[in-house]
Amino acid sequence: MIKILPGIIAMAAIVVASNILVQHLFGQWLTWGAFTYPLAFLVTDVMNRVYGTAAARKVVIAGFVVGVICSLIGTQIMGEFGPLVTLRIAVGSGIAFLTAQMLDVAIFNQLRNGKWWRAPLASTLIGSSVDTILFFSIAFSAQLAFVESANDVSWANRALPLLGLGPVVPLWVSLALADWLVKLSLALLALVPFRLIVTRLSPDPA
Repeated sequence: MIKILPGIIAMAAIVVASNILVQHLFGQWLTWGAFTYPLAFLVTDVMNRVYGTAAARKVVIAGFVVGVICSLIGTQIMGEFGPLVTLRIAVGSGIAFLTAQMLDVAIFNQLRNGKWWRAPLASTLIGSSVDTILFFSIAFSAQLAFVESANDVSWANRALPLLGLGPVVPLWVSLALADWLVKLSLALLALVPFRLIVTRLSPDPA
């Protein structure tokens, strides 16, 4: 457990920071949390490469527990329009995080013997895509309103051009697409620190 403690601390810091930064907008379609949360996949992949799947899963579980605690705290903090974290957001966040991160671990393990970049890139791209789909659909789609019927998400379902330019879709679809594009971009950029960190921690980064 001691050897993966830095990974647990890093994951916890990312989850806490993302829960705070998601409350602050960056432009029209994103929050600042969109730029910190994808780093969770970097931490998971580094732990997986250096210490194996069991260690990576422990780090993921630690991040999940921290995320649940953050959500519980958020439900008790009242903002301008109600609790900072609604039940739908808490459920969507938890399910998306755990599913996407565990999927990342499994895909990485299947590809770990290929070229060094293939496992982290493929696992992060697929995991990030699943994370985005699960979170935004559970948290905001009209079709899943039964998750928290008392929570009015009509604002997220306003019909608007996709990212202000494309076909008319519910607002949450534009938010999800913008978030997904950031995750894809960071998945590519994260290959550099992944290689550097793994090289430092392991004599065989391949």
